Amino acid sequence: MNRISRLCLAALCLLLCHQVARAQSKQVEGNVLAKDKSPLVGVTVALKGGTSGTQTDANGHFKLQVPNATNAVLIFSFIGYTRHEEPVTGRSVISIVLEEDQKKLEEIVVVGYGQQKKKDVTGSIASVSSKAIQEVPVTNAQQALQGRTPGVDVVSNSAKPGDEPTVRIRGTRSLSAGNDPLYVIDGIPYSGSLNDIGPGTIQSMEILKDASATAIYGSRGANGVVLITTTRGKTGRPVVTYSGSYGMVKNLGQTDLMNGAQFAEMRREAYRTIGRYNDNNRDSSDKAIFVPQEYDGIRKGTNTDWQKLLLSTGYQTNHSIGVNGGTEKTKYAVGLGYFKDQGVLKLQSYERYNINISLDQMIGSRVKVGATMLASYSNRKGETYNGINNAIRMLPISSPYDDNGNLITFPNNDSNLPNPLLDYVSGNRVENRKRFRLFTSLYGEVEIIDGLKYRLNVGPDISQYNYGLFQGKNNFDLLIGGGDATASKTSGETIAYTVENVVTYNKTFNKKHNIGFTGLYSVQRQRGDSSTANVRGVLVESQEYYNLGQAMNVTGVGSSLGTWTILSYMGRLNYGYDDRYLVTLTMRADGSSRFAPGQKWGYFPSIAAAWNMTNEQFLKNSRNISNLKLRASFGRIGNTGIDPYATQGLLARIPYSFGGKGVLGYTPQMLRNPNLTWETTTSFDAGLDFGFFKDRLTGTIDFYKQKTTDLLMPFLLPYSNGFNSVLQNVGATSNTGWEAALTGIIIDNPNGFNWSMDVNFSRNRSKILELMGGKKEDIGNGWFVGQPTYVYYDYNKIGIWQTSDKYDGLNYKPKPGEIKVEDTNGDKKIDASDRKILGTPQPDWTAGMTQRLSYKNFELSVVAFARVGGMVKSDFYQNTNTLFGRFNNLNINYWTPTNPTNEFPRPNANQERPVNYQSLSYFDGSFFKIRNISLSYALPEATVKRMQMQDLRFNVSVKQPLILAPYRQKYKGVDPEDVNVIGIDAPATWMLQFGVNARF
Repeated sequence: MNRISRLCLAALCLLLCHQVARAQSKQVEGNVLAKDKSPLVGVTVALKGGTSGTQTDANGHFKLQVPNATNAVLIFSFIGYTRHEEPVTGRSVISIVLEEDQKKLEEIVVVGYGQQKKKDVTGSIASVSSKAIQEVPVTNAQQALQGRTPGVDVVSNSAKPGDEPTVRIRGTRSLSAGNDPLYVIDGIPYSGSLNDIGPGTIQSMEILKDASATAIYGSRGANGVVLITTTRGKTGRPVVTYSGSYGMVKNLGQTDLMNGAQFAEMRREAYRTIGRYNDNNRDSSDKAIFVPQEYDGIRKGTNTDWQKLLLSTGYQTNHSIGVNGGTEKTKYAVGLGYFKDQGVLKLQSYERYNINISLDQMIGSRVKVGATMLASYSNRKGETYNGINNAIRMLPISSPYDDNGNLITFPNNDSNLPNPLLDYVSGNRVENRKRFRLFTSLYGEVEIIDGLKYRLNVGPDISQYNYGLFQGKNNFDLLIGGGDATASKTSGETIAYTVENVVTYNKTFNKKHNIGFTGLYSVQRQRGDSSTANVRGVLVESQEYYNLGQAMNVTGVGSSLGTWTILSYMGRLNYGYDDRYLVTLTMRADGSSRFAPGQKWGYFPSIAAAWNMTNEQFLKNSRNISNLKLRASFGRIGNTGIDPYATQGLLARIPYSFGGKGVLGYTPQMLRNPNLTWETTTSFDAGLDFGFFKDRLTGTIDFYKQKTTDLLMPFLLPYSNGFNSVLQNVGATSNTGWEAALTGIIIDNPNGFNWSMDVNFSRNRSKILELMGGKKEDIGNGWFVGQPTYVYYDYNKIGIWQTSDKYDGLNYKPKPGEIKVEDTNGDKKIDASDRKILGTPQPDWTAGMTQRLSYKNFELSVVAFARVGGMVKSDFYQNTNTLFGRFNNLNINYWTPTNPTNEFPRPNANQERPVNYQSLSYFDGSFFKIRNISLSYALPEATVKRMQMQDLRFNVSVKQPLILAPYRQKYKGVDPEDVNVIGIDAPATWMLQFGVNARF
């Protein structure tokens, strides 16, 4: 055979092989249905042993190219259904029905150091899914929790970009130590700002609330635990996702201040009160009480809205792109994100860049390793800037600009009222906080024998920040009293690591006895140091805070170092019998470097039991009851509650004269107490989980009671000791409450209209049981035995003194128009003993609701939140209600001889504030908010396929479109939501947002 013949024969063989391979490769399609023949959306269809895969569409349909249709096997997997393997055997069409997983995999929840089926959970745990997190535009993870689960109280501190809310789980326990929950991300305890973690990277959040659930974290679980799981890879071909949004942010309202005419009349009335205004000669009187600029403004009818000049339309933009996929051996996920929140005050903004990478790799059949990296860089501007506080003091009768359009430094010729618009001049005020964080979770897991696993978790965590503030000599703050330009710079670094050794064993004996054991040995260490410098007299203002050495004076230099370590041992035993009776025993021992020798170790046990009544014979065949579980738990958890070195005492440097010379020495600043030990919370919880009508109606009810003892708080000492207090373990508090959550699928029509609803309710009562030295009250701190942990203790305003009121018997003679407060003890005089407990910020109850409606390709969600009862204290009514006449005032109904109101007192030019002015600032704190309304539309499947995409949807949402509250509608406030005091700061906002989500 010649060479040409051999080449032709080889070519023919190659052609035949290609045709055979082409004949074996084919496209396989079909439908995946549930038992009731409804389509299942999002089912993963993967080629066994290969890298290709897909997901079912909105109709439960899939298409997949199979290279070897004769021997190929397809794997169908979906949360809540049993994993199914289907041989192709040369077929082109394959349709299957997935069976519901009797183990309720859709209810698998993350618990401490592992996962559990929800039906096997004995503690009180609530879950928030990624879908719920994405339903409301948020800056950080805490905001996503508000109103979504019972027992979790999330309160915004301000509307400043980058501010984080306060989170309380089942109330406050400690009076002086921390009440923040512990956050755990991918198994590693996390401290610091959650702004560093983009909400788009979060897959789910679990909230551990009772002792059984939190005792596994021992000394850090007293205030509850929030477990955050980030996005991980999935089996199947690579899937690319993009999510983008842009929203216009506007202030929800303005503080209702007096306009020009109202202010002028208020100042006139203030001078009438002291007899220095003659209404018979108004022009002459006006010239006497108004400076020339003000008098000129009144004649011209000037009416400047200073708030409006500072406020503008802000924006919020959020973009993220991700890729995930993998095989049965290797799974990966990569994401990039960008977020910016530009506030309605142009000097305030928050900007963040973040990246997340996760990798899970099987090595053989028994070894698994993986890593998660979360990195972020952020810049927050204007965190201490308070332009609104500056603006609301300005007089509406003054003009910010002269006739040439230049800013007037002192529009009223008042050194305490410089022009707040000067802060907006480039370079007059510069404030930045730049942060970098790298949070990493590494693990290696080996299955030693069937059911026995060892896992090593290592979590390095590095964060750095640089803060700088520059205020030029024409800055608002420095113009008050005068002064040279100032600058300050602070930098810090925190390095932490966690190393955990975890052993787990799970085994089922005789099909009825299930035993699970978790053992832990871990160490966590954190080291943080910072330094700061402050200077005055920055001659070249363009240098801002970047060249402090050139300033004329150094006004302060400081540095600090803080290191702490926690060593822990933990054991947890789970036993279940016949899927009916469940018991969990936990013991954790923590040793903290914060305490002195002999006091370092704390021991935290818990026990929990549950009864799955659904699996009892009398309920097994019930058509209406699909789940009924009764559970109870009891345990003890702790709180370190003090800063490092607090037990060692502190020294302070002090200058003094020695031998006629000035020298430096040291004097004790804080007494040491080597006997300090843990705050301890003993907790009881009883709960009922239920599901009816094939889980179309599900929910949970909980009752809990907690007692915290050995509170870490200052014990008052006689001043003769040289110290007024020493930190000791004294006092006790309690929290008692009810919680309920309900989820209902009201209408379920796969091809038409669907409607589901989540509702939750919480009621918590905190109480102080014991104070230091057996005292019944500590008035200075506002602590009273038998009362909530935070109360408002003040005079009670009962009206305004009228000209017709009788003063007989009083030891003082009030003037008509002054505030009338209650004489609580009836001794005919008003003094400190007449103060009383007016109320508490603790609400009577809180509730949240999420409504989800869909029709074909449209989806609508409405998220609402309510807080009913409780009291708020408003700084607006205390600090912007002086009725003095020097600054602008809230637009209130004040008393005059011709307007004898009982609402607010008479203006008085001789007093900087009304007598008992603080009694004006207490209001009903109830409110109802619609947090978000979102409408989305998904393009039809055929259109998306022509675009070579899997999914494309557009959405529009309105954030915080409605607030109903007495403080807002009746008392002209803006937003009653705040922790304890409604401060004068950036105003509440609402946002109209447009977004797009795509999957390729």
